[in-house]
Amino acid sequence: MDWARHKSDWPHAETSRFVLSKPHKWHVQEAGNGPLLLLLHGAGGSTQSFRHLIPLLSQEYRVVAIDLPGQGFSRLGAQARCGLETISEDIAALCELESWRPHAIIGHSAGAAVAFDLAPRLHKRQPAVIGINAALSSFKGVAGVMYPVMAKTLAMMPGVAALFTASSGNPRSVERLISGTGSSLSPEDLRHYGSLVSDRSHVNATLQMMAQWDLGPLLRRLPGSDLQGLLIAASGDRAVPATTSRDMAAKVAGLSYTELPDLGHLMHEEAPDAVAALIRKYLSENTSI
Repeated sequence: MDWARHKSDWPHAETSRFVLSKPHKWHVQEAGNGPLLLLLHGAGGSTQSFRHLIPLLSQEYRVVAIDLPGQGFSRLGAQARCGLETISEDIAALCELESWRPHAIIGHSAGAAVAFDLAPRLHKRQPAVIGINAALSSFKGVAGVMYPVMAKTLAMMPGVAALFTASSGNPRSVERLISGTGSSLSPEDLRHYGSLVSDRSHVNATLQMMAQWDLGPLLRRLPGSDLQGLLIAASGDRAVPATTSRDMAAKVAGLSYTELPDLGHLMHEEAPDAVAALIRKYLSENTSI
C-alpha cells in the first residue's frame, strides 16, 4: 500500500515508522511506556485492526504493532517467506534488530498462530502469548486437502489479486465480508478494511500467506510445550469457532481460556474495552516484570 496516500487518515499514523530488516521493510507502530506488548494482526489485516486496543493498552505498556510481510504497509521482500515458520523467523530477526524483548505477544486469528510459533524463538525469558480468536486448527477431511491446493493455485495465477481487489473493494462487499465473520463494525473501521482489500499488493501477500500456511508442525508441538498464555474466544465467531480455542486450552497445560458472548471474529474491534480488560487482568495475575 502507498503510505503517502493513506498516512493522513490511517489510525495512529503519528506512531508509525518503517524498519528495514531483511528481506522485508516493516511498518511499525509504537506507543506508550512499560513492559513491551507485541501485537500481530490476522491474515488480510494490518495494524488498523488494533486501532482501538492500542490506546487502551498503551496506558500501562509499551505497545508495538507491526504489519505482516506484504500486508498493510510492510513491503514484501521475498514471496517465498509468507508461511508460518518463515514469518516467525523474520519477526524474530526484527525483534533482535530493534532490541525488542516482549513481555507478551498478542495475536489475532492467524496472528495468534504466528505468536505461538514466535515465542520460543525469542530471548530466554519466553513471553506469554495471548490469542484472540486464535486460528489454531487445520481444515479436516477433503477440505484439508483441497483448500491449501486452491490457495496455492490462486496465488500462482497472474491477475487473481487484481480481480479480487476489483470485486471486493466496494463498501457493500466489504460490509458483507466482515459480517460473514460474525462481527459488526463502524463505517470508519469498514472504510480501512476497504482500503486493504482494494490494494493489489496487500491481497497478493495475503494469498501467498494462505498458500504457504502449514499449521501441522506447530499443532504437534503445542501440547508438549511450556508456553504460558490466554486464549480469548467469541461465541459468535463464524470464521474460527470458539471450540478451537477451548480445545487447545484443554491440551496445553499453560493455557487459560475465556469466552465472550455475542461477538464475532473481530471482537477486539467490536468490544476493545472488554478485551483489553481481560488482557490486563491476565498479565497482572500471571506474569512478572
